[in-house]
Amino acid sequence: MGPIRVGICGFGTVGSGTFRVLERNREDLAARVGRDVVVTHIGARRDNPRCSTGDTRASRDLFEVVRDPDVDIVVELIGGCDTARALVLEAIANGKHVITANKALIAQHGN
Repeated sequence: MGPIRVGICGFGTVGSGTFRVLERNREDLAARVGRDVVVTHIGARRDNPRCSTGDTRASRDLFEVVRDPDVDIVVELIGGCDTARALVLEAIANGKHVITANKALIAQHGN
């Protein structure tokens, strides 16, 4: 079985921190879930000079992440409601699992 492929939308403080945690704890995560967990795509409107992404694919268009067939799980960390909601809905329509830390989005549009 191949790795779990993660796409991160948003690369500010929370997004870059999520990337670092996933990279730093890669071996522990693999041992726990039985598969590698790899960030394969990052969507960010601008670079984060405090975090190097190495050769991880990066896009300025956040929707490229949710449309990427090499992403299994989308982590939405952009904040706000309108674009975040559109990203989440498109990710679901593309058969992706979604993780979000966006309380406003859930409060306004969640069940």
